[in-house]
Amino acid sequence: MNQSSQENKNVYELTQERLEIIFKEFDNIIVSFSGGKDSGVLLNLCIDYMRKHNIKQKIGVLHLDYEIQYKMTTDYVNRTFERNKDLLEIYHICLPFRVTTCTSMYQPYWRPWDPKLKDAWVRPMPADALTIKDFPELKSDMWDYDFQIYFSQWLHRKKRANRTCCLIGIRTQESYFRWRCIYRSPSSSSYNHLSWTYRLGSDIYNVYPIYDWKTTDIWIANGKFKWDYNTLYDLYYKAGVPLEKQRVASPFISEAIESLSLYKAIDPDTWGKMIGRVNGINFSAIYGATRATARKKITLPEGYTWKKFMYFLLSTLPESARDNYLRHLSVSQKFWKTKGGCLSDKVIQKLIDLGIPIEIAQKSNYKTTKHPVKMDYQDDIDIPEFKELPTYKRMCICILRNDHACKYMGFSPTKEQISQKSRIIKEYKNIWKQ
Repeated sequence: MNQSSQENKNVYELTQERLEIIFKEFDNIIVSFSGGKDSGVLLNLCIDYMRKHNIKQKIGVLHLDYEIQYKMTTDYVNRTFERNKDLLEIYHICLPFRVTTCTSMYQPYWRPWDPKLKDAWVRPMPADALTIKDFPELKSDMWDYDFQIYFSQWLHRKKRANRTCCLIGIRTQESYFRWRCIYRSPSSSSYNHLSWTYRLGSDIYNVYPIYDWKTTDIWIANGKFKWDYNTLYDLYYKAGVPLEKQRVASPFISEAIESLSLYKAIDPDTWGKMIGRVNGINFSAIYGATRATARKKITLPEGYTWKKFMYFLLSTLPESARDNYLRHLSVSQKFWKTKGGCLSDKVIQKLIDLGIPIEIAQKSNYKTTKHPVKMDYQDDIDIPEFKELPTYKRMCICILRNDHACKYMGFSPTKEQISQKSRIIKEYKNIWKQ
């Protein structure tokens, strides 16, 4: 396993120290478990720690069941729950919240377990599931990521806990967005100034115990400790899917589109049912790893700049989708103009060598050695790090990928979405009190 700079300890040893803090400081502990490799290792770490230290009090396990998933994932989740039911309090969630989809220019989200489409469900709802009947106060505009925050507060109140934490198996290696989850906030938003924690509300925290693990660490741990894991990854490996692209998540998010076609070979029964469930699935399975969806190197049509090509692509979209991308573009342009994005010295020097006008600041709100750089949008910047920079080419890629949330451009939730989330949390808190 890779070594950390803290007294030359490896990530497993550091995680053991974090778990010691977690089990000592929090009386209500929840593990978010998707059935993927990261959340699986995180849950196994907790279970092993509990058995080693003879901890009998159960921890909660939150499993958001997205209805459409590989049968092997469902089998692994059920297997894990059954083997460890003496330590786990299971919350198997089957709700029709909104879930992002990148398979269609017309449908920015879909709803698993939509009661209006019960006849089209790809499988029966699990008997032990918590459904909309268990959360009658939920609104129809709630997104899946909003529910995860809501659930922590809901369980905190239900348990009458002193202090609650939700363990989430994200790793900074995965993406810049996940890196920001760890380094975005001042220490006042963390628990006892621990960078791997984030305050959600009064005495409620998200914690990221394996944030510094690499993909190789995950598989070393599974092998070394002989932990059970989702055998879907074995088939991914045999199919030639690179380690960093082997994901077990909602199959319609941007990161999963390239491997969507594998459903046909790995789980044909599920595939036969899912192609009529969400718009654009079959197209995405056929072209999701090609230039048609900007997954391979894309070239500019003759006679176009990337800016002109972007507006051409926008002109082909429904009005609601077009307005959504334009809002994201406006926010991004303003951000790079007034605040600036954090760039390394190496990238900054490349911009200077290319003669691109930039303004470099010395301090950043993030915990990073990078510098905030203010600049205008460029048509394209032909360097390997172009994904980090504000270009119209990058916006074109978002549109071609049906990336309605513009994650490829590094977008986290917008101010509007954050405001809506705060409103929802406040509203449900008042309902609970009543």
